[in-house]
Amino acid sequence: MKKLLLSTLIASAIAVPTAWAALDKGADAPMFKTKASLNGAAFDYSLKDSVAKGPTIVYFYPSAFTGGCNAQAHAFAENMDKIKAAGASVVGVSLDSIQRLNDFSKDPEYCAGKLPVASDADGSIAKSYGLDVRDGRAGMKDTRGVEIDHGFTSRTTFIVGKDGKIAETISADGKMAPVDNVNAALAIVEKMKK
Repeated sequence: MKKLLLSTLIASAIAVPTAWAALDKGADAPMFKTKASLNGAAFDYSLKDSVAKGPTIVYFYPSAFTGGCNAQAHAFAENMDKIKAAGASVVGVSLDSIQRLNDFSKDPEYCAGKLPVASDADGSIAKSYGLDVRDGRAGMKDTRGVEIDHGFTSRTTFIVGKDGKIAETISADGKMAPVDNVNAALAIVEKMKK
């Protein structure tokens, strides 16, 4: 019960205001290259390479090891077979360091080694997608009790089509639970396959 309460408090504390202008459907998706982690191993991630293989779900989240972000990563991991069956892939993006993401990507409770999470340490990728980047709050700790030493961005998901354009934008903006965000993204890529 204490862990659930702590997770809820952390998720509430890092909620990011949504006074931003995220890229809309039809916009060119900024192609980015960055360090990412899959199952605890860092590698060079390229959105351009991913999109060449099929639609890519690019989901931005505030921080690894926080309530809503933990639930969202876990839901993506649980739905990975369905996402792949739809011919799509997924990448999570946050302002976490690659070291934090190595731990998060292999944790069986969250990414479970099934999806890559990318580091946008300076927030430039989030900004290129029209998302606000906020400074972190001094002394804030994650669900492990480790201090969060980075900024945050809004929980927003973009579906990028093979044409390199935004096929859909899903804003969680406090009105959509992280797991519902995953279900919405899955429904979109399944519809795109038809």
